[in-house]
Amino acid sequence: MDPSKKTDTGINLLSTDLSTYNNSWYKPGTAIKRVGWFITQIVFFRNAFLPFYGFKVFLLRLFGAKIGKGVVIKPGVRVKYPWFLEVGDFSWIGENVWIDNLTKVSLGSHVCLSQGALLLCGNHDFKSVSFDLDVRPIILENGVWIGAQGIVVGGVTGYSHAVLTAGSVATKDLEAYSIYQGNPALKIRNREIIHN
Repeated sequence: MDPSKKTDTGINLLSTDLSTYNNSWYKPGTAIKRVGWFITQIVFFRNAFLPFYGFKVFLLRLFGAKIGKGVVIKPGVRVKYPWFLEVGDFSWIGENVWIDNLTKVSLGSHVCLSQGALLLCGNHDFKSVSFDLDVRPIILENGVWIGAQGIVVGGVTGYSHAVLTAGSVATKDLEAYSIYQGNPALKIRNREIIHN
């Protein structure tokens, strides 16, 4: 079947053909490593009956994550591949955060990912007939705050102390000490931090 079509203006339009999808180039780790983490995550890491931060940090490190001191990991957190994860000191990862790190995710120190935040390193090339996989890293520098249900897509850097408000979607870099809101997120004002 010919996937191409022509519009009234004569422009050729192709259709997506998922039968041609091929991500064989993408090798995130051995099958044993991936299955081992999959089972560990279900049985221990996401288990609400094991809410201890230290134990979760231990499991992430066991699978290759670089985790700093004083990191808080709440129940329901999902991490795709720990070996692609770096977290600085005293960062907080809230309930039901999903770090879908098909490639490197780097969180600085004192970063806060609020409840339900989603870090998405993977996407698809919608211009490609075969809907090719596209993976890009996410970097959140020191003091960045991603609000509840906030989404950060691959290729985004959140510079020092940037804020993405609740329910907003970061598709471009977040400037330092700036607050972003909306979908796509736009800068609404500067972030000022004061001593109590």
